[in-house]
Amino acid sequence: MVRLLRPFGRVVTYTRLLHLLIAVVGPSMLIFVREAWWIWAVAGAVLVAVGLVPAMRTVEGLQARLLLTGHRHDQGNNDIVVAPSASWGDRGRLVVWLEARLVLGYATSTVVAQLLFALVGLVGRDDRGVGEGGFLLPDGHSWWHVLLVPLFLAGLAATVVASGHLITELALRLLGPSPAERLAAMEERTEQLLERTRIARELHDSIGHALTVAVVQAGAARAAGDPAFTDRALTAIEETGRAALEDLERVLGVLRESERPVSSRPTLTDADRLLESARASGAKVDLETTGPLDSVPGPVSREGYRILQESLTNVLRHAGSVPARVRIAVADGTLTLEIRNPLPAGIPEPGRGSGLRGMRERAALLGGRARTGPDRGDWQVHVNLPVS
Repeated sequence: MVRLLRPFGRVVTYTRLLHLLIAVVGPSMLIFVREAWWIWAVAGAVLVAVGLVPAMRTVEGLQARLLLTGHRHDQGNNDIVVAPSASWGDRGRLVVWLEARLVLGYATSTVVAQLLFALVGLVGRDDRGVGEGGFLLPDGHSWWHVLLVPLFLAGLAATVVASGHLITELALRLLGPSPAERLAAMEERTEQLLERTRIARELHDSIGHALTVAVVQAGAARAAGDPAFTDRALTAIEETGRAALEDLERVLGVLRESERPVSSRPTLTDADRLLESARASGAKVDLETTGPLDSVPGPVSREGYRILQESLTNVLRHAGSVPARVRIAVADGTLTLEIRNPLPAGIPEPGRGSGLRGMRERAALLGGRARTGPDRGDWQVHVNLPVS
């Protein structure tokens, strides 16, 4: 019993009925002025013309969202579209929706009116026939007619609930997104997921690099026991930490306000600060650059910077203070990055670790390729990225 009564405790049950009654207000008022069947035919023809107007889809979508689902237009509900009609298919579905709403509204209002009229007739009829209940009640007045009150109340309740569910299902089908809109929404969702993945990789590379440098510098300063070396180590930790904080603030700014312009991310032209940070941590890094590095497109150069950052982080983390050779070349429409360092014992096999996986993912998203692993006694990171 409680389950059957639950819909009548929800506001949306009554707003759905209101949504249906609104559809027949205009024709019903005209019926009072001049009773004729053709008024409904004219109303149907007018709705065909109205449904061809693109903006009417927005109007109907906003009404349906608010009255049929109880959601505001800004609550992110995509089951009912509030965008204007973008194709003739959208216009056709809107016309069908308007006609169906008119027919269902007329049928619901008629049944509800007759049931209410019958209830009034049951409790208000007298011997003179005042308060006749229409075609739903037999002629005459008998005491047992009062027993029909629960039946008519149940019919009224069922009509309100059933018509509300039916009009909502029609709205979801006829005012919902078209296949093209569903595809666009899926692509947008995919872009959002890719952006979240990119941000996670950036945080991993930037913060991981800063922490690695800080740990290496702190350990070296403690082992050296030299005040001058300790000062240099603290300076390197400070500079690396400040750069990591800038990256963190930029990424958090993207998360907080996706439309706010943020400062440009570092590119390969800023690679010197990575090399200086690695050198300050004890690694001996030699850099060889060939080709027009400034001509590399921004997305490629930024991803190349992150790959170089992760590679140097791995050198410091797994190999320590060892010589490392970095080669950056731009030639024949390809950006080549190669980072080599002596292979110490105990280094992870190729393919392990989120950092190495992140390099391959970055390269693959740009149509390139990244190879990592032992090569002639060295650990090698070799990346080719198309720049054309």
